[in-house]
Amino acid sequence: MKRAIVTGANGFVGRNTVKELINNGIEVLAVDLPGCNDNLPDSDRITFLGTDVFALAENIDKIQKDHYDTFYHFAWVGSAGEKRTDCDLQMKNALCTVECIKIAKTLGCNKFICAGSIMEKEVMAAVNAQGSKPGMGYIYGMGKLTAHCMSKATAAALGIDLVWAIITNAYGPGELSPRFVNTTIRKIINNEPLQFTAATQNYDFIYIDDIARAFYLLGEKGKPFCEYVLGSGNARPLREFIAEMTEALCPNVKPVFGDVPFTGVNMPIEVFSTKAIEQDCGFRTEVSFAEGTKRTMEWLKEV
Repeated sequence: MKRAIVTGANGFVGRNTVKELINNGIEVLAVDLPGCNDNLPDSDRITFLGTDVFALAENIDKIQKDHYDTFYHFAWVGSAGEKRTDCDLQMKNALCTVECIKIAKTLGCNKFICAGSIMEKEVMAAVNAQGSKPGMGYIYGMGKLTAHCMSKATAAALGIDLVWAIITNAYGPGELSPRFVNTTIRKIINNEPLQFTAATQNYDFIYIDDIARAFYLLGEKGKPFCEYVLGSGNARPLREFIAEMTEALCPNVKPVFGDVPFTGVNMPIEVFSTKAIEQDCGFRTEVSFAEGTKRTMEWLKEV
């Protein structure tokens, strides 16, 4: 890998991956909405293309053909908040992913790397269970799963290598969404009660610096048409993560378990296995959950 195109380059995972790529000498074409490049580092290795990813095909003439070898696709509208339940939007995202594979092939890229989600696994478990009634919160994961399935067939037909990364739960400085880690840390900062479900469901988290390094390694060593789970390598019941976080951030506060009902799916621990990326790419996480949440809390206090 020498030159890469990155969509969603100004977003949380995108911008950190861009930094990792240029730090390793990779030239990057960063693609995001016009004017959305304020989070990107100032580097002569970065060229910015301001365009809506849904209109990328209309701007293909602005990209040098046969210049880039790898295409990273992070752009996805509605990954958090109410838009996660928008069926039309999530299907549009899936179709956009397929379109980006076609664009990557046209431009001469030989590898397409996409950010999937652990929600794909949850969707399969929730939908296939007899008598299940999955909530609308699963629509986002259904969009990712649809994109995964269509992308694999499209890439195979076009002859471009597809690498699919299943992100467990990314967190760290620079991310403001109401996801679990952020919400819990904000409660700690505001001295609010820490109330949770029984938290016996299996879970995993991965710090943003480790995520970025994993994506770089997938570009270098990821095998064609393989799926890689990006996690800590130490998945366990959520209760244990909560205990580690509170011990590190507020040791005098005891979390309360069981006050909030759990309506999701508890997936088997093997679903979170990171063996594939460890074996194929030599990846190991470097930031513990305790340390990562400390860094995140310091950043949230500042913002």
